[in-house]
Amino acid sequence: MATRITPQNHGPIRIEGDFEIWDPSGNRFGLAGRTAISLCGCGHSANKPFCDGAHKTLGLSEPVVARELPEAKPKL
Repeated sequence: MATRITPQNHGPIRIEGDFEIWDPSGNRFGLAGRTAISLCGCGHSANKPFCDGAHKTLGLSEPVVARELPEAKPKL
């Protein structure tokens, strides 16, 4: 199954499929065989990078709508 990433309205970023998650030091998270997880999108989770539902108390209101991104700038 290809990896599917779905930002949720007013909440987490859902990842489904075949994926790995690494911390900034290069250590892999043990996902215990999970093929779907939610990453924190609000920055308030006590279980970062994973969502713990903290966004529900924040009153977030920006919906997620698909759009075309501008052309990528060349890397120098």
